[in-house]
Amino acid sequence: MKIGCIVLIIIAVVALWFGTTFVSHRNEMVKLKETVDASWSQVDVVLQRRADLIPNLVETVKGIAGQEQKVFGDIAAARAALLGAKTPADKIAANGQLDGALGRLLAISENYPQLRSNENFLRLQDELAGTENRIAIERRRYNETVQAYNTYIQLFPNNIVASLAGFKRNDAYFKADEGSRTAPKVNFGTPGQQPAPQPQ
Repeated sequence: MKIGCIVLIIIAVVALWFGTTFVSHRNEMVKLKETVDASWSQVDVVLQRRADLIPNLVETVKGIAGQEQKVFGDIAAARAALLGAKTPADKIAANGQLDGALGRLLAISENYPQLRSNENFLRLQDELAGTENRIAIERRRYNETVQAYNTYIQLFPNNIVASLAGFKRNDAYFKADEGSRTAPKVNFGTPGQQPAPQPQ
Protein backbone atom coordinates (compact mmCIF):
# COMPACT_ATOMS: atom_id res chain seq x y z
CA MET A 1 0.00 0.00 0.00
CA LYS A 2 2.79 2.43 0.94
CA ILE A 3 4.72 1.70 -2.29
CA GLY A 4 1.59 2.33 -4.36
CA CYS A 5 1.06 5.72 -2.66
CA ILE A 6 4.70 6.69 -3.22
CA VAL A 7 4.47 5.74 -6.92
CA LEU A 8 1.24 7.77 -7.28
CA ILE A 9 2.83 10.78 -5.56
CA ILE A 10 5.88 10.56 -7.84
CA ILE A 11 3.65 10.30 -10.92
CA ALA A 12 1.57 13.28 -9.72
CA VAL A 13 4.70 15.38 -9.07
CA VAL A 14 6.15 14.51 -12.51
CA ALA A 15 2.82 15.27 -14.20
CA LEU A 16 2.54 18.58 -12.33
CA TRP A 17 6.12 19.51 -13.25
CA PHE A 18 5.53 18.58 -16.91
CA GLY A 19 2.25 20.51 -17.04
CA THR A 20 3.78 23.60 -15.46
CA THR A 21 6.80 23.46 -17.78
CA PHE A 22 4.58 22.95 -20.83
CA VAL A 23 2.33 25.90 -19.96
CA SER A 24 5.28 28.15 -19.14
CA HIS A 25 7.13 27.41 -22.40
CA ARG A 26 3.95 27.63 -24.47
CA ASN A 27 3.13 31.04 -22.97
CA GLU A 28 6.62 32.28 -23.83
CA MET A 29 6.16 31.06 -27.43
CA VAL A 30 2.86 32.90 -27.64
CA LYS A 31 4.57 36.12 -26.45
CA LEU A 32 7.39 35.71 -28.97
CA LYS A 33 4.96 35.00 -31.82
CA GLU A 34 2.95 38.09 -30.89
CA THR A 35 6.18 40.12 -30.91
CA VAL A 36 6.92 38.84 -34.42
CA ASP A 37 3.39 39.77 -35.55
CA ALA A 38 3.65 43.25 -34.00
CA SER A 39 7.05 43.76 -35.58
CA TRP A 40 5.67 42.71 -38.98
CA SER A 41 2.83 45.18 -38.46
CA GLN A 42 5.37 48.00 -38.14
CA VAL A 43 7.11 46.87 -41.35
CA ASP A 44 3.73 46.77 -43.09
CA VAL A 45 2.91 50.33 -41.96
CA VAL A 46 6.13 51.81 -43.38
CA LEU A 47 5.79 49.78 -46.60
CA GLN A 48 2.27 51.17 -46.96
CA ARG A 49 3.55 54.71 -46.37
CA ARG A 50 6.10 54.27 -49.13
CA ALA A 51 3.47 52.81 -51.45
CA ASP A 52 1.29 55.87 -50.76
CA LEU A 53 4.14 58.29 -51.60
CA ILE A 54 5.02 56.64 -54.89
CA PRO A 55 2.02 57.78 -57.00
CA ASN A 56 2.78 61.43 -56.18
CA LEU A 57 6.43 60.94 -57.04
CA VAL A 58 5.53 59.20 -60.32
CA GLU A 59 3.12 61.98 -61.30
CA THR A 60 5.79 64.61 -60.64
CA VAL A 61 8.30 62.73 -62.78
CA LYS A 62 5.69 62.12 -65.53
CA GLY A 63 5.15 65.85 -65.84
CA ILE A 64 8.79 66.33 -66.81
CA ALA A 65 9.97 62.94 -68.10
CA GLY A 66 6.83 61.56 -69.74
CA GLN A 67 8.72 59.36 -72.20
CA GLU A 68 9.93 57.00 -69.46
CA GLN A 69 6.81 54.80 -69.75
CA LYS A 70 8.52 51.46 -69.05
CA VAL A 71 9.72 52.64 -65.64
CA PHE A 72 6.25 53.96 -64.81
CA GLY A 73 4.70 50.62 -65.81
CA ASP A 74 7.23 48.67 -63.72
CA ILE A 75 6.49 50.82 -60.68
CA ALA A 76 2.73 50.45 -61.10
CA ALA A 77 3.05 46.65 -61.40
CA ALA A 78 5.41 46.38 -58.40
CA ARG A 79 3.19 48.64 -56.26
CA ALA A 80 0.10 46.61 -57.18
CA ALA A 81 1.94 43.40 -56.25
CA LEU A 82 2.92 44.88 -52.87
CA LEU A 83 -0.58 46.11 -52.09
CA GLY A 84 -2.11 42.79 -53.21
CA ALA A 85 0.31 40.56 -51.26
CA LYS A 86 -1.31 38.76 -48.33
CA THR A 87 1.50 36.98 -46.48
CA PRO A 88 4.75 38.45 -45.13
CA ALA A 89 6.73 36.29 -47.58
CA ASP A 90 4.70 37.63 -50.55
CA LYS A 91 5.10 41.21 -49.31
CA ILE A 92 8.85 40.74 -48.89
CA ALA A 93 9.13 39.47 -52.50
CA ALA A 94 6.93 42.29 -53.86
CA ASN A 95 8.95 44.81 -51.86
CA GLY A 96 12.12 43.63 -53.63
CA GLN A 97 10.49 44.31 -57.02
CA LEU A 98 9.37 47.74 -55.85
CA ASP A 99 12.88 48.58 -54.59
CA GLY A 100 14.31 47.90 -58.05
CA ALA A 101 11.62 49.85 -59.91
CA LEU A 102 11.89 52.79 -57.52
CA GLY A 103 15.67 52.86 -57.94
CA ARG A 104 15.21 53.14 -61.71
CA LEU A 105 12.70 55.98 -61.23
CA LEU A 106 15.07 57.94 -59.03
CA ALA A 107 17.91 57.35 -61.52
CA ILE A 108 15.81 59.13 -64.17
CA SER A 109 16.26 62.38 -62.27
CA GLU A 110 19.93 62.36 -63.30
CA ASN A 111 18.85 62.76 -66.94
CA TYR A 112 16.49 65.67 -66.26
CA PRO A 113 18.06 68.71 -64.56
CA GLN A 114 14.67 70.48 -64.42
CA LEU A 115 13.35 67.54 -62.38
CA ARG A 116 16.16 67.85 -59.85
CA SER A 117 15.22 71.51 -59.34
CA ASN A 118 11.47 70.81 -59.01
CA GLU A 119 10.43 71.65 -55.42
CA ASN A 120 7.65 69.03 -55.32
CA PHE A 121 10.00 66.30 -56.56
CA LEU A 122 12.68 67.25 -54.02
CA ARG A 123 10.15 67.24 -51.14
CA LEU A 124 8.77 63.86 -52.19
CA GLN A 125 12.29 62.50 -52.61
CA ASP A 126 13.15 63.64 -49.05
CA GLU A 127 9.97 62.03 -47.67
CA LEU A 128 10.77 58.84 -49.53
CA ALA A 129 14.35 58.83 -48.19
CA GLY A 130 13.02 59.20 -44.63
CA THR A 131 10.56 56.39 -45.24
CA GLU A 132 13.32 54.17 -46.63
CA ASN A 133 15.30 54.73 -43.42
CA ARG A 134 12.28 53.73 -41.33
CA ILE A 135 11.79 50.65 -43.52
CA ALA A 136 15.42 49.63 -42.94
CA ILE A 137 15.02 50.00 -39.17
CA GLU A 138 11.74 48.07 -39.06
CA ARG A 139 13.14 45.32 -41.31
CA ARG A 140 16.05 44.85 -38.92
CA ARG A 141 13.74 44.74 -35.89
CA TYR A 142 11.44 42.28 -37.64
CA ASN A 143 14.34 39.98 -38.56
CA GLU A 144 15.59 40.11 -34.96
CA THR A 145 12.18 39.14 -33.54
CA VAL A 146 11.81 36.30 -36.06
CA GLN A 147 15.29 35.06 -35.14
CA ALA A 148 14.49 35.18 -31.39
CA TYR A 149 11.24 33.26 -31.97
CA ASN A 150 12.89 30.64 -34.20
CA THR A 151 15.76 30.15 -31.74
CA TYR A 152 13.44 29.77 -28.77
CA ILE A 153 11.18 27.14 -30.38
CA GLN A 154 14.19 25.07 -31.49
CA LEU A 155 15.87 24.86 -28.08
CA PHE A 156 15.33 21.75 -25.95
CA PRO A 157 12.80 21.17 -24.34
CA ASN A 158 11.03 24.04 -26.12
CA ASN A 159 11.10 22.09 -29.39
CA ILE A 160 8.95 19.36 -27.80
CA VAL A 161 6.45 21.91 -26.51
CA ALA A 162 6.47 23.70 -29.89
CA SER A 163 5.66 20.53 -31.80
CA LEU A 164 2.92 19.54 -29.33
CA ALA A 165 1.41 23.07 -29.35
CA GLY A 166 1.68 23.57 -33.14
CA PHE A 167 4.33 26.31 -33.25
CA LYS A 168 6.27 26.26 -36.50
CA ARG A 169 9.46 27.95 -37.67
CA ASN A 170 8.99 31.32 -39.41
CA ASP A 171 11.20 31.65 -42.49
CA ALA A 172 9.86 35.02 -43.71
CA TYR A 173 13.09 37.00 -43.29
CA PHE A 174 14.07 40.11 -45.22
CA LYS A 175 17.22 39.24 -47.18
CA ALA A 176 19.53 41.15 -49.50
CA ASP A 177 18.53 41.01 -53.17
CA GLU A 178 20.71 38.82 -55.38
CA GLY A 179 21.77 41.85 -57.44
CA SER A 180 23.08 43.65 -54.36
CA ARG A 181 25.83 41.06 -53.94
CA THR A 182 27.49 42.03 -57.24
CA ALA A 183 29.68 45.11 -57.27
CA PRO A 184 28.76 47.58 -60.02
CA LYS A 185 31.24 48.11 -62.85
CA VAL A 186 32.64 51.62 -62.99
CA ASN A 187 33.94 53.13 -66.23
CA PHE A 188 35.40 56.63 -66.06
CA GLY A 189 36.19 56.67 -69.80
CA THR A 190 34.09 58.49 -72.37
CA PRO A 191 30.77 56.84 -73.27
CA GLY A 192 31.26 53.97 -75.70
CA GLN A 193 35.02 53.87 -75.15
CA GLN A 194 36.59 50.84 -73.53
CA PRO A 195 38.77 51.59 -70.49
CA ALA A 196 42.50 51.20 -70.97
CA PRO A 197 43.83 47.76 -70.02
CA GLN A 198 45.36 47.59 -66.55
CA PRO A 199 49.09 46.73 -66.35
CA GLN A 200 49.74 43.21 -65.09
